[in-house]
Amino acid sequence: MGSIFPLLFFWVLFITPGFAAQPPGTHPPYLDHLLALAAQKQLHQNPYWHTLLHYKKGWISSRSLVDDPNFFLAADGKYDPQAELAATLQAFFQDEAPDRKHAVCRFAARFAWLKDQLDIDPAQLPVPGCRQFEDLYQQLKPVSVNLIFPAAHMNGPASMYGHTLLVIENASKSKPLAHAVNYAAFTTETFGPLYAVKGLFGFYDGYFSMLPYYAKLQEYNDVGSRDIWEYPLNLDAEEIRRLLLHLYELDYIKTDYYFFDENCSYKLLFLLDAARPGLDLTDQFDLWVIPVDTIRAIQDSGLATGEVIRRPSLATKIKHIASLLPEDYRQKALAIARGEIEPDRIMGEPIPRDNKLQIIDLASEYLQYLNSNDKIEPEAYRKRFLKTLNVRSRLAAGEEDHYDIPVPERPETGHLSSRLSIGGGVRDGDAFTEFEIRPVLQGLLDNDTGFLKGAQIILGGTSVRYFPGSEELKLWNMDLIDIVSISPRDEFFPNISWKINTGFYRRPLEKDRDRLLYRVNPGGGFAFKNDAFGLWFLFLETDINLGPDLENNAAAGAGGSAGVIFDIADFWKVLFSARDIYYGLGDTTNHFKFSLMQNWTLSTNTSLAGDMSVEDSQSGKKIYEYGVRFNLYF
Repeated sequence: MGSIFPLLFFWVLFITPGFAAQPPGTHPPYLDHLLALAAQKQLHQNPYWHTLLHYKKGWISSRSLVDDPNFFLAADGKYDPQAELAATLQAFFQDEAPDRKHAVCRFAARFAWLKDQLDIDPAQLPVPGCRQFEDLYQQLKPVSVNLIFPAAHMNGPASMYGHTLLVIENASKSKPLAHAVNYAAFTTETFGPLYAVKGLFGFYDGYFSMLPYYAKLQEYNDVGSRDIWEYPLNLDAEEIRRLLLHLYELDYIKTDYYFFDENCSYKLLFLLDAARPGLDLTDQFDLWVIPVDTIRAIQDSGLATGEVIRRPSLATKIKHIASLLPEDYRQKALAIARGEIEPDRIMGEPIPRDNKLQIIDLASEYLQYLNSNDKIEPEAYRKRFLKTLNVRSRLAAGEEDHYDIPVPERPETGHLSSRLSIGGGVRDGDAFTEFEIRPVLQGLLDNDTGFLKGAQIILGGTSVRYFPGSEELKLWNMDLIDIVSISPRDEFFPNISWKINTGFYRRPLEKDRDRLLYRVNPGGGFAFKNDAFGLWFLFLETDINLGPDLENNAAAGAGGSAGVIFDIADFWKVLFSARDIYYGLGDTTNHFKFSLMQNWTLSTNTSLAGDMSVEDSQSGKKIYEYGVRFNLYF
């Protein structure tokens, strides 16, 4: 992971070891005065000190969420705010060393706050201020901050439920001159399911970084195929300065990255809390943090009040232009981009001028997409792209493209991230009532407003059923991870769909009784979308089941699933699916299940769902189930 300021100011940054406290009795009198005053004011209990050190209350005591020992000066500073404050004041009086940054610079935000709280006289210190930070601040000349939300992209392992970052702008308001502040896991992992699993358990290190915003725009817009939403924040000059001071002291500082809670969006909130004392955004999240929820929290705090801007990705623009053309015209654009025909050949064909322009624009945009994703040789790209620009200038000299790309609903306008369901039904003739809690986030049948169609990410979904006939209460299902990415393929984007499910579920086994099993169920396949017939998908799957009710305590098999999702109306979504798995290892059997599921949206945060299914038990008996439930999103 690069430095926070790799392009502009790498010469001012040094790796900083911990500072040793001075031996007792050698404190300068002025330091003794400051230590006594800090103790008198109980500054170690001040909420802002806890913000700067990222202290949060745990089950037993407080601890910092920062995991890098270089962030602490006291031996037990991670757990002891008072010891860390005393060690920080002592470090300010250490002599300057040529091989390391002084504590006044290394902990610039701490110094600025303590200087204000204790009225510290800089002339009494070996280093009266941080010249490196002041030089940096003058170079940046920050005047405004935007919160950036690159929308979710299910085929990108690091972006399955969105991301947030900050952009620091100067007076010019020029995007190429703006800088993006980002927190992310340091990983080269490209396999989505593995990234999700490792991210859940903190196997990645997370770091802050600062890069030119245009580089992040290219990464998300062009390479990542992600639309970007920009939310202006109303931070004033002093608040922006405090934000940068805290960011400066987090350079090269490592924290454990957790996909579920200590993620990109949560860590970013510490910068905003540091910018505006008393904001306390990080206190609003406990067990999990969803990026879109942080947008809602920032808006509710009054921090985001400006006009929201959307920047459509290259992929979005390509799909829109392609939607305006019939298939044969789309094929011509594709052939031009692939170098199969010359762009000027289109000039002599009996095609309306507007369609010729659309064909050339589509070929040009797709060429840029191929180049951004390293799917074309640079020299071939340059030649083909210049030829398409030449033809376009002949078709419409001086005219810019004027495509009115539809603007979807903003991400934060969709349903809330957690869901509570209450319902009941009949299974194999036995009535039941059901209670389900789903902490995160979106199912295939939930309303798509603000979300990706065909995307499902469920973490920790748990359902319990009560059967009054037998007076049994059963854990019915627990999805530790249930992620499905149904990404439709087309001529321009040959996407691969994938899924991963692991957790507990019930399957009818011996004597047709439903037994609780643990499963690991990955799969991959293809999907196709048709405006009239919906989103069709096909997966090849493997399935491993573990449980004491299985022969040899295990069953492993392979098979597949297929289905279609379509909207009957804006409020009515339907899913037909069929799944067949043959378990050839361990407890050998074949399991087939057909399902029809529906969801009716009642309001943004309520819906009614109904489903029916039929599946084979181990003896071959058909097990029928019918159910209905009310969903409340919160």
